[in-house]
Amino acid sequence: MTELSREQQTEFEAAAFRRLVRHLRERTDVQNIDMMNLAGFCRNCLSNWYRDAANEAGVALDKEASREIVYGMPYEEWRARYQREANDAQKTAFEVNRPKE
Repeated sequence: MTELSREQQTEFEAAAFRRLVRHLRERTDVQNIDMMNLAGFCRNCLSNWYRDAANEAGVALDKEASREIVYGMPYEEWRARYQREANDAQKTAFEVNRPKE
């Protein structure tokens, strides 16, 4: 395995994060509930993790700001444009798969 410097690791992680965010912005057809049911996280989770990292570093970032970073637009605008009502099968799967906090 190639030994990476801490700086390289951070740079590559940041590039992978940016690519993931770009991919999720392009895939507006993929609903958050489907992501939660399949992978156990969604765009909102990702924005929460981003906000948590900022806050831990002493940078005040609120929920709406972190969501806009991930969604590429205000969350309510994204919801109005792209979010569909979850069907019964999606809701049932979510109840089974939802994170246990």
